[in-house]
Amino acid sequence: MSDKFRMNNMKFYGYHGIFAAEKEIGQIVEVDVELVSDLLAAAKNDDPEMGFNPVDIYTICKDVVEGKDFNLLEAIAEDIAAELNSLYDLDEVIVRVRKPGVSAGGIVGSLEVEICRQPQ
Repeated sequence: MSDKFRMNNMKFYGYHGIFAAEKEIGQIVEVDVELVSDLLAAAKNDDPEMGFNPVDIYTICKDVVEGKDFNLLEAIAEDIAAELNSLYDLDEVIVRVRKPGVSAGGIVGSLEVEICRQPQ
C-alpha cells in the first residue's frame, strides 16, 4: 500500500545553524512531512480517530524546530522523523526541512534536506 498523508510548508522560527549569526538572529525554517501508511480503514469509515491528527503533527514539528538547538537541518529532520515514527504506525516517513533565502557565499533560494525513514 502506498497511501500518503502530507503536510507541506509549515513555517517556524528557529535558531539553528553552524554560524553564530544563525544561532543569535534565527531564521524561518520550513518543514514538509509525508506519512506513508494504509489509509483504507480511515477512508472507508470516514473516522477522524483512524486517521492522522494534523494538530499533533504540527505540534511535533513546532516543538522540535522552536524548542531545540541543532547545527544541521539533517538533525532537525531526523528528530521529527523519530517522533512521528514513535507516534504512528507508519510504513515510512519523509521529512523535508528548508531554510529559505540563505547566504552560502551568495544568495541561495533555499537549503533543503530530505530524509526517508522506516520504523525500527
